Formats: sequence, C-alpha cells, structure tokens
Amino acid sequence: MVSAALRLSVLVTAAVSVLAAPAPIPGCLKEYTVQAGDWCDKISQFEGIPTYQLAKVNEGIIDEGCTNIFPGQVICLAKEGLDCHLISQVDHDNTCADIVAATGVTLEKLLQNNPNIDAECTNIYEGEVLCVEP
Repeated sequence: MVSAALRLSVLVTAAVSVLAAPAPIPGCLKEYTVQAGDWCDKISQFEGIPTYQLAKVNEGIIDEGCTNIFPGQVICLAKEGLDCHLISQVDHDNTCADIVAATGVTLEKLLQNNPNIDAECTNIYEGEVLCVEP
C-alpha cells in the first residue's frame, strides 16, 4: 500500500515538472536551450544558423549585445520565412568579396540575406555566421 505522503510527493513532483516546462515559442520551427558558457555567435556556429537570424527570431527576448541569455533559457533558432540553410562563418580578415567568391552568392543577395551588414560591408567580424543562400 502506497502511503499518503508518497502519493502527495509524486503528485507535487509531477505538478512542478509540468509548471516548469517552458511553453513553446509561437511560430518557432526549432528551439534551443541555452547552456552554461553560451553566447549568440557560439550558438549560431554550433547550430548552423546565421547570427542575424538568431537575433531576428528572438527580437525582444535577446538584447542587441546578447548579454541577457542564461543557462536553461529556451530561445528560438528559426521561424517560417526566417530559416536560412546555407551559411558561411566569417574567418579572420574575411571581406564580403571573399565570402562572395567562396560561396557564389552575389553581394546584393548577401546583403539582402543579412540586413545587419552595412552597405560598405565594414561591420562583419570573425566568428559571425552569415546566410549565403542564393
């Protein structure tokens, strides 16, 4: 016979598990749970998604400097219409011309896919993940 205390303990544990489970992010195609030591570029590199995409699908959740993520936080990696599959990671001293030559995407499309890049392409940085879909 199961004691009343044990039944209560099982019920409380089950209730806490249900309440602690993160709610799904509306419209999100793929979610990610932030791990200790993560930062946005690391997540982008590990998950193979553009840095801009990560910021855009988490607008209002992740701040511009990516300083407010924490272990256990569930964030979105992709939403319908914001899900790039061809990426290129910026290496040391890469320019947009280097990326265009290596991937075959046009400069116009590179800038369109990554609206965070300025028109002169002077603000890309090592470790940034860019969308290079044609």
